[in-house]
Amino acid sequence: MPEPRSVLVTGGNRGIGRAIAEAFVAAGDRVAVTTRTGDAPDGVLGVACDVRDGASVDEAFTRVEAEHGPVEVLVANAGVTKDQLLLRMSEEDFTDVVDTNLTGAFRCVRRATKGMVRLRRGRVLLVSSVVGLYGSPGQVNYAASKAGLVGVARSVTRELGGRGITANVVAPGFVETDMTAALPEATRDGYLAAIPAGRLARPEEVAGVCVFLASEAAAYISGAVVPVDGGLGMGH
Repeated sequence: MPEPRSVLVTGGNRGIGRAIAEAFVAAGDRVAVTTRTGDAPDGVLGVACDVRDGASVDEAFTRVEAEHGPVEVLVANAGVTKDQLLLRMSEEDFTDVVDTNLTGAFRCVRRATKGMVRLRRGRVLLVSSVVGLYGSPGQVNYAASKAGLVGVARSVTRELGGRGITANVVAPGFVETDMTAALPEATRDGYLAAIPAGRLARPEEVAGVCVFLASEAAAYISGAVVPVDGGLGMGH
C-alpha cells in the first residue's frame, strides 16, 4: 500500500466534493475538506474557510498542515452559481462568481504549491464543468470562471512541471446532486436528451477520475482537461 497522503478538497461537505473526499479516504489518504461552516463527512477533517479571503485560505492550510502534514493533493472544488441572462446580469453577479470559482481556486493553488515545491511532488486538480467550454445560457459568469481554470492548470504545469507537480482539470457534466434534483422536470429532461449516455453522472464517477489523476499512474498527465460528461461536450 502506498503511504497515506495529505489531501485537501475545497467545498467538500456535499455533492461532488463530498464524493471526492470519501473516495480519497477509501484510498487510504488523510483527507481534509474546507467548507464555510467547517462541517465534514465522517473520517474527514473539516476546516472552516472562505476561498474569497486569502487570510482564511492561509489559516485553513496551516491547520491542515498541522494535523495531516503538507498538502500533497489539492482538489479545488468550491464553487457557486448566480445565473442570469447576460443583459440582466449585474457586475456584482459576475465578479462574485469569478471571485469564488476562479480567484478562489488561484488562492488555494498558490498556497498549496508552496509546500509542493518543497516536497518536489504534488497533484493539483481543478474541478471545472462542461459549461466552461460548452457554454450555457444564463451562465456567462459561471462559464467564464470554469473556463479560466484551464488556463490556471496549464500555466501551473509550465511553471512547476519539472518539480514533480501535475495540474489537471476535471470537467463534469450534469451530476446527480441536490442541485440537479431541484431542477424542473422539463429542464432535466432537456439535459438528458442532450447527453449521449442518456443519464446523469453519479458523484462517485467524478471522484474516481480525481483519484486516478492524483495517483502515481497519472504522473505523466498534466495540463489535461478530462471530461466526465457522458459525451455531452465532445470536442470542446
